[in-house]
Amino acid sequence: MKHKYVYFFGGGKADGNESMKELLGGKGANLAEMAGHKDLRLPVPPGFTITTEVCIHYYKNKRTYPKGLKEQTEESLKRIEKIMGKKFGDAQNPLLVSVRSGARRSMPGMMETVLNVGLTEKTIPGLIKQSGNGRFVYDAYRRLIMMYSDVVMEKAGGIEPKDDESGIRKQLEKIMHQMKNEKGYQQDTDMTEEDLRTLCQRFKERVKDVLGKKFPDDPYEQLWGGIGAVFASWNGKRAVSYRRIEGIPDEWGTAVNVQSMVFGNMGSSSATGVAFTRNPGNGEPEFYGEYLINAQGEDVVAGIRTPAPINEYSKSEHNKELLTLEKAMPKIYKELYSYQKRLEKHYKDMQDIEFTIERGRLFMLQCRIGKRNGPAAVRIALDMIKEKLIDKNAAILRVTPAQMDELLHPIIDPKVEVGQRVLAKGLPAGPGGASGQIVFSAQDAVQWKKEGKRVILVREETNPEDVEGMRAAEAILTARGGMTSHAALVARGWGKCCIVGCGGLHIEGLKKEMNADGKVFKEGDWITLNGTKGNVYAGQLPMMDATEENKVLNDFLKSCDTIKRLGVRTNADTPEDAKKGRQFGAQGIGLFRTEHMFYGKGSEEPLFRLRKMIMSKTEDERRQALDELFPFVKKDIKGTLDAMDPYPVVIRLLDPPLHEFVPRDSGKLEELANELDISLKELNKRADDLHESNPMMGHRGVRLGITYPEVSEMQIRAIFESAAELINEGRTPYPEIMIPVLGDVKELIHQKEIAERVYREVLVKYNLKKIKHMFGTMIEIPRAALVSNKIAEFAQFFSFGTNDLTQMGFGFSRDDIGGFLPDYLQKGILPEDPFQSIDQEGIGELIKISIERGRKTSANLEIGICGEHGGDPRSVEFCHRVGMDYVSCSPYRVPIARLAAAQANLLYPMAGSSNKIGVKKISKVK
Repeated sequence: MKHKYVYFFGGGKADGNESMKELLGGKGANLAEMAGHKDLRLPVPPGFTITTEVCIHYYKNKRTYPKGLKEQTEESLKRIEKIMGKKFGDAQNPLLVSVRSGARRSMPGMMETVLNVGLTEKTIPGLIKQSGNGRFVYDAYRRLIMMYSDVVMEKAGGIEPKDDESGIRKQLEKIMHQMKNEKGYQQDTDMTEEDLRTLCQRFKERVKDVLGKKFPDDPYEQLWGGIGAVFASWNGKRAVSYRRIEGIPDEWGTAVNVQSMVFGNMGSSSATGVAFTRNPGNGEPEFYGEYLINAQGEDVVAGIRTPAPINEYSKSEHNKELLTLEKAMPKIYKELYSYQKRLEKHYKDMQDIEFTIERGRLFMLQCRIGKRNGPAAVRIALDMIKEKLIDKNAAILRVTPAQMDELLHPIIDPKVEVGQRVLAKGLPAGPGGASGQIVFSAQDAVQWKKEGKRVILVREETNPEDVEGMRAAEAILTARGGMTSHAALVARGWGKCCIVGCGGLHIEGLKKEMNADGKVFKEGDWITLNGTKGNVYAGQLPMMDATEENKVLNDFLKSCDTIKRLGVRTNADTPEDAKKGRQFGAQGIGLFRTEHMFYGKGSEEPLFRLRKMIMSKTEDERRQALDELFPFVKKDIKGTLDAMDPYPVVIRLLDPPLHEFVPRDSGKLEELANELDISLKELNKRADDLHESNPMMGHRGVRLGITYPEVSEMQIRAIFESAAELINEGRTPYPEIMIPVLGDVKELIHQKEIAERVYREVLVKYNLKKIKHMFGTMIEIPRAALVSNKIAEFAQFFSFGTNDLTQMGFGFSRDDIGGFLPDYLQKGILPEDPFQSIDQEGIGELIKISIERGRKTSANLEIGICGEHGGDPRSVEFCHRVGMDYVSCSPYRVPIARLAAAQANLLYPMAGSSNKIGVKKISKVK
């Protein structure tokens, strides 16, 4: 049996079906389904699909085709000829075909298409005779020349225009525009047959001049040129970039679909259009679409003419005066309406449909799962449950985490954004959209905010002292830093729009200027950020609210909660953060960082006391400073425990290197020296003594508690006293004390002895028998993961700090990866940023080893994750599969984690849990 490379569809039959997307691509599989499935058999123009295997062969074998492809292609072409009653390349009765791409996942506009293939000087007279419409034939011919010269001769031929305006397509468009101006025409449709004949001749002359060879006049040369161009476009710049963004593997390849042409440009009884079985903008269950009379498909999306609405529901401000298809061609509309109903019922999802009407006859050219925004995705999923098209499990799998994200943040109006030039591009650190006036300092951001202005804080990079300005700004833009840099972490925690590592920016903070794309922007100039895509735009673009569907969102998330096994907590640094996380459905706090009370609003007094403690030379000095600091720490911890009551709150003891808190301002240094009753010189000496060559691996975390036990003691006392007071007030607090930067079990034993002593003292002081709590550690050092069996003897829980575990596991400094990580990703050395999604091959193995060894010692060991990965869907799925109990993430990522946890349990049901959580068996997804 010869290997099958070509699959035919048409005439009520098909070699393939919808399940064969890996081989036939999405478009080819759906064409086969529409044409051949017994419940459909719609009027699909006949054609054939060349499989993705050919594309893979093409790239592995120096852009050559496998043996037998040519014969199979010609055989399928003959089957098309038989059904259509026409012959490819025939002078009297010519068949024309289209050549289109079709990857297994939709990549709209990213690859190439060639229409009207087979139209030559020899076949033109036959088509004129056949159609009786010379104007239509020359219109089709000028389209072929424009497409083919651009797609096949220039792009696939490897010819790089020197700029956007010198590309062959642009040059041909200018020639056409010039002719229209000379004749006084407004529309392309105003051109006569003679005009178009002349235009085609001019086009061919320009093609020869610019590209150095004649436009091909042989139909088979056109066909194979088109096929090769589609395969070549799989590795075109647009397609490669799109795959990077969407996470589509390079090795998938694209299929090629060759299909008999039907013409929407044969006069007033012909048309072409695009429609959706539901509104993709809001999810309303209404048939929605646009069409153009006397046009080909490219005209609808090109924006050259304003498309008309297909029905009253589809009318907008731009097209409300135009005649609907329902009124212009009522019989055709009724037929189209019935087909869209059948397709949605068949596929059980909203469909995107392309159709053509040729002289009063309707043809279906394509159907695919329709792309939709977040609000529409959630509404459609819930509506389809009510309509009994799908069950709850299928609905949960239907909504993507990216769509969920859209529901939580304002976004740039997509209709406006699509026509904007991207000024600069960086890493998408904080989702949503924002526009504002540029400021270059945190102080200015705060001041301008007070004056009622909307600002975007633009910095080379941020540091903790910028936090008030970051909070005041609508969005943050930095030239340096990665996805876990300070700016990125803080912005995500707040759900604030943020772009980091924007290498195309040149910032001169002192001059208060930013240079991007050859333009200079000064303080006060407006820019707009799309933090979901990482795009920066000049000017003020309009925003739209993406949170109007909150009731729908909450209903959907409640469904997710009935399916998920994995708990979802939030990372919170203040009682306000805890409340926000709880509003989004968090069931506890997985990371409360005590040090964050020393940044931002109301932090001046506690920060001063902390600095006094840091600069103390003796234990007595330190204890005095700690006594002064204690009420502030206790107040914040108590407020957070109360806000999250009765859920658990994991409180991490002081973690950062002490030098981070040393003031830089000379006035603050002098004030601190006076408070300590020492000279400024002595204070500077003490500050210099704190300096470390590599502070992130220096005197921090548990090492502070070993060197200065009184520092741990103060924090642990604040935790237990906060809980005790709340218990006496009738509340049910649940603190979990977490020791950071642990590398050896003896460090944990040392800190546990302090915790047990303080616990006994607090019970006596508050006359209590017990305070419900847990004592555990953060696993963030590779050595700790490997000795987890020993650590689990003294820990009741592990929480994986995957930011530092990744940093130490790879040997990467996460604040300095901007210089090399983009190249690693582009060159395929790493498949994705390991600080965004857990590296399952390496860091994931460390986590699995740690869990296995820890639970071997203590079967009921509670295990969670508190790094930024806790809000990444792939990482959440990993955490579910390895049997963790919970993930923790920033408040604004909690809904995404709830969705991801439910989807993980549907895809991988019955994963283990230390708490022996009963997991009902998930019914098979319909």
